[in-house]
Amino acid sequence: MSLVLTSAPSLPPLLARGALLSPFKRPAPDAEFPRTRLVLPGLRVDLARLASYERVCGFPTGEDALPVTYPHILGFPLAMRLMSGRDFPLPLLGLVHTSITITQHRALAAMGEHELSVRVDGLAPHRRGTEAAVITTMRVGEEVVWESRSTYLARHRTPHQAPEPPHRAPESAKEVSEPLPEVAEWRLAGDVGRRYGAASGDRNPIHLHPLTARLFGFPRAIAHGMWTVARCLAAHGVPERARVKAEFRAPVLLPGTVTYAAEGGRFELRGASTGRVHVTGEVYPLVS
Repeated sequence: MSLVLTSAPSLPPLLARGALLSPFKRPAPDAEFPRTRLVLPGLRVDLARLASYERVCGFPTGEDALPVTYPHILGFPLAMRLMSGRDFPLPLLGLVHTSITITQHRALAAMGEHELSVRVDGLAPHRRGTEAAVITTMRVGEEVVWESRSTYLARHRTPHQAPEPPHRAPESAKEVSEPLPEVAEWRLAGDVGRRYGAASGDRNPIHLHPLTARLFGFPRAIAHGMWTVARCLAAHGVPERARVKAEFRAPVLLPGTVTYAAEGGRFELRGASTGRVHVTGEVYPLVS
């Protein structure tokens, strides 16, 4: 079933509703989940907000094309409407964004009208709980120009421990012993979460201030996962037709210093002093 919206939902009420309902959720991989597909037609990009996003993520401003990660920002309010509802079985509080795969079929114009749609693709067992997959699609007319698949993890005790995912055998000794070469070191200010939250609309308290982050078990505010990916892709560069895969491994504390490393299509973000891997990813050009 599709539900056509006349405007993007407002995020603060959705966050509040999701927080209030979280204690009553009972996550499980076999739970029922909403089957509604939310559709927002006739969407036009707010160019001032886009420029703020480009600045905080390191993308060039004033370009005609949207950054490859920006449709996720446009679709996030629709995803939040689904995930904050009574019929979504995972609690919004504590939900962790674990991965994203983006497929961009062509360059996305900042001007003009777009149609966005978001749906929950299903639930799956995870060794630490239950994971939900959310699909976001952008169309221009009837043409699908961009789509993504995000996974979100609700941590909870599981009656039967799910098996670890199979590990791909390394192709060479170099792949095992040598990390990706360092390209740049970035010093992240303490206000990155607040700046990104203002540009993206995602004002989750764990990203904004040390005090609110400590309420959720973090010693300091942490950077948005989608900011870390966007910052890496702004440095890496993405072809007009491409697939991007990224996994969020560990939170980035703010303020802090991180190392951006890349080679070929692969990239990662590591702690500058610890070497801890925060984000891994890869960019694949699409071929006809």
